[in-house]
Parts: sequence; C-alpha cells; structure tokens
Amino acid sequence: MSSSDSTATPTKPIRIETADELDALVADHDRVLLDIYTKGCTLCQSIEPVLGTVAKATDVVVAMINPQTDMTIAERYSIRSVPTLLRFDDGELVGRLDDGFQGAQAIIDFVENEAE
Repeated sequence: MSSSDSTATPTKPIRIETADELDALVADHDRVLLDIYTKGCTLCQSIEPVLGTVAKATDVVVAMINPQTDMTIAERYSIRSVPTLLRFDDGELVGRLDDGFQGAQAIIDFVENEAE
C-alpha cells in the first residue's frame, strides 16, 4: 500500500483536533491507534508516555485527540470514558480499548493482536 511511500510512520504520537483531521489520517495510513483523552484526566496523562513507546515499537500511527475540540468524535465513537484507544486498519475501526490505564505491552499486544 502507499503508507511507506507517501507518508512515513511517525515515531511519536501526533495531536489532531478535528474529525476531518482524523478522517484524513485514517485515509492516509494503513494502521492508526487513536487515543481519546481529556485535559485534567490523570490516567490520560499517565498513558501519554506509554503511547510514545508504542509508536516507536510498532508500525502503527499513534494519534491523540481531545473530543472537547470536536464533539462529533465523542458522538461518532460513543465515548463514555477516557482514555479510550481506538484501532483502525485500512480505514475501518477494528478495535477498542477503554479499560483505563494500560501499560506499553498491553497496548502493543492490542495493536498486534488486532492486526492478525
């Protein structure tokens, strides 16, 4: 596919602010892991460095969005708690992890297992 030709996989999480940016990111990359967080959420703050490790250890693009910047995100994906991790393969939502804080290995396993 074109992910290696057109856009290199970032080695750290990228921040996006709108559903349009998310749609473009998912369209441009084969695999995307989206972290949905809010400011002031201690679990969200704790998971951010873990996501940096995941971005370096896998070929998935890691993105972060605060649904308060675009409320359609919370509605579109039925976000009830944060942090919520959503996994996209080839433009389709294929996985969801919304069990609170997760360590790097648990998230890497989530990314790798969903890819099979």
